[in-house]
Amino acid sequence: MTEDPALSDVVALLDDEYARAILEATSEGPKSAKALSEECDASLPTVYRRTESLQECGLLREETRLQDDGNHYSVYLATLERLSVELTEGEFDMELQRTEQDVADTFTDMWHRL
Repeated sequence: MTEDPALSDVVALLDDEYARAILEATSEGPKSAKALSEECDASLPTVYRRTESLQECGLLREETRLQDDGNHYSVYLATLERLSVELTEGEFDMELQRTEQDVADTFTDMWHRL
């Protein structure tokens, strides 16, 4: 995602207890949807809906993990580092700081999209 999402979208998403729980869990390290379902006490469909919304706002990143048997699965990692909101001269201003993805992760993501 190159542009910051609308403040209203971020606020609405962070108002959701499951979205917050997913961000909290994935800030500690990458987690699969199954692990998030268990840790956040949410159904898998709920986890998938929230992870999709979080990715659309640029607050969560999906990575693919390969297994020795050739299968693969996705893990999710929070990219939100800091969110600040200011009210100045009658307008809200939001600033999102995201964690930086290292070059190896960027290349891996690009490769998997081919």
